[in-house]
Amino acid sequence: MAGNNVSHANNRTRRRFSPNLHFHRFWVESENRFVRLKVSAAGMRVIDKNGIDAVLADLRKRGEKV
Repeated sequence: MAGNNVSHANNRTRRRFSPNLHFHRFWVESENRFVRLKVSAAGMRVIDKNGIDAVLADLRKRGEKV
């Protein structure tokens, strides 16, 4: 997504809105190991809500590398 930086003098310059991505290690109890994922802050909230097992199952079903 893109937008503008707007100064106090109302000068406009282009900027980008980047996702808030982080590398995070999640403990997977069923596999007895840590999984390192690159997730956004919103993705971490989804994992907290649904559980890491459900999220990993969905990622593997879509064919993404975990």
